[in-house]
Formats: sequence, structure tokens, C-alpha cells
Amino acid sequence: MSLNRVPAGVGRVGSACSCSCSCGCRTRRPRYDSDLTDAQWKVLEPLLPVPLSQTSLGGRPEKHYRRTMIDAIFYVVNNGNKWRDLPADFPPWQTVYGLLRRWCHEHATTDLVDLLRARLRRASGRNPVASAGCIDSQSVQESAEGVVGIDTSGFDPHKKVNGRKRHIITDTLGLLVSVSVTPANVQDRDAAWCLVRHAALRGLTHIWADQGYLGDWITHAKALLGTTIDIVHRIPGTTGFQVLPRRWVVERSFAWITRRRRCARDYERLPQHHATMVHWAAIIQMTRRLTRLPQPTQQDPKQPL
Repeated sequence: MSLNRVPAGVGRVGSACSCSCSCGCRTRRPRYDSDLTDAQWKVLEPLLPVPLSQTSLGGRPEKHYRRTMIDAIFYVVNNGNKWRDLPADFPPWQTVYGLLRRWCHEHATTDLVDLLRARLRRASGRNPVASAGCIDSQSVQESAEGVVGIDTSGFDPHKKVNGRKRHIITDTLGLLVSVSVTPANVQDRDAAWCLVRHAALRGLTHIWADQGYLGDWITHAKALLGTTIDIVHRIPGTTGFQVLPRRWVVERSFAWITRRRRCARDYERLPQHHATMVHWAAIIQMTRRLTRLPQPTQQDPKQPL
């Protein structure tokens, strides 16, 4: 649970949209394709971390309207521009970037992904807690501006890519469960343990993978985590691309992620910030997808809050 969640026993007071805005961002008119619609904001707002000013703990109110801050983050993730080139109708880029970085360090972005995934699975008629998923990796070329440090970068000789590699686990619907970013020269099986352990804490007990994950760690994952790693082999005698059972789901998820231009290349100086951009790409996709589904009229007591 993130640090800026309301502790147990602490009541929430005040309006959910109270802020001391003096720049007019509360009345800003949506004008970009990445801006939240009213329906999307209705879905996303209750899942966001609660400002301490709206709890009995007290605190200074946020200066800018929360919806406009999320619109600014969506704009950067969707369009891939520099933070300093954020349009003038958004709050200052330093404020928006500071919020993204703070939520990254406090794991609030990870919490938001988990909550959206549970809501979306429930709206799709599934168990909110996924029990099976897929794992894979994608090598991402670093930007030509040299922001990626040499200590966190590497060369993938198989894909001929110089940069980083993002490893993800999704559920069977293709919804993001866990993500890790390593240098591109790290083998898939070497980065899998941390990722699988994170997914096991979220309920996954069966994960499909390709032949790059073969190794002794599969036995340890079963013994220590109770997670079964099922290797999906290619059909003998075939060449070129082929759709493999179960594994095509995670390949589609990579396509969803790279639709966001900030994730098409690696523009982040820190690996954890690249992972955060992947999280926000998943948040955009899940929020839009959830809005198109019928919303439940009654809260399920088993559903995470």
C-alpha cells in the first residue's frame, strides 16, 4: 500500500475536488485526445490517492485541480513530448513531474494499476484477483539524446537493440500485473524471479512463458512461491512469426504499451521512471476500456477499495 493512502481509522473529510487553484486549471476546457472524458474521470477519481488535506490528519490543500494534473501526465505519456514542452494550459511542468515522481516512489501508481485491473476484471465477469498470466520481455531502443545512463543500459545481440529491456507479466486478459526494467543484455530468466515473486503476491499461481525462461529457477518458483511456470514451445518445423497459445496475450499488451509514444523509446534517465511510464500507459488503456463496459451498481465486498 502506498504511503499517501489514508491510514486505517482515519476519516475522510471535505470535497474530493477541493484545491486552492489560482491558475484556472479547474475550469480548463479539454482539447487534446489524451484528456479524460467525464465518464473516464468518474471511474478514475475514486481510485486516486487521497490528499491528506481531505482527511482528519489535515495538511495543505493541493494547489492544482487533480483532474488537470492527470490530464497533463496523460498528455506526456500519450504524445511523448519533453516535460518542459508541456502546453501552457496545464499546471507548471515541475509540479506535474513532481507528482508523478512522488507517486512512483510511494508505489501509488502500482496501487492504481492493481485497483483498475480488479475493477476491469470484475466488470468483465472475471474474478477480481487473477490466478494466471503470461510473462515476456521487450527490448527498447534508447533515445538519441543520451539520457539513459551507461550503468543501466546494454546491448541485446538477439534483437540488435542498444538500451533497456522491459519485462512484464499480464493476466489472461492482457492487463498489466507487474513490470521490471533492466539493461537490454540481461537474460529473460535472470530477471524473471523478482517479477514472478511480485506477481505471486498479487495472486498469480500459473504463468506461461517462452523458451527463453527455461532454467532451474522454475523449480524454485514452484517450491518457494507456489507458482507454476509453463513453457510454451514453438511448433516444430515452422519458421517466422506464429501465434502461440496463451503467449499471444502478452504480445498484444506490448502493442498497447508502445502505442503511447513515451514508451516507444526509452527517454527516462532512471529505470524506475521508465517502469512508471509503462504503468501510466496501462492506466490509460484500462481506464478507457473500463469506461466502455457497464459499471456495477452495487459495491462487491470482496472487491479491493
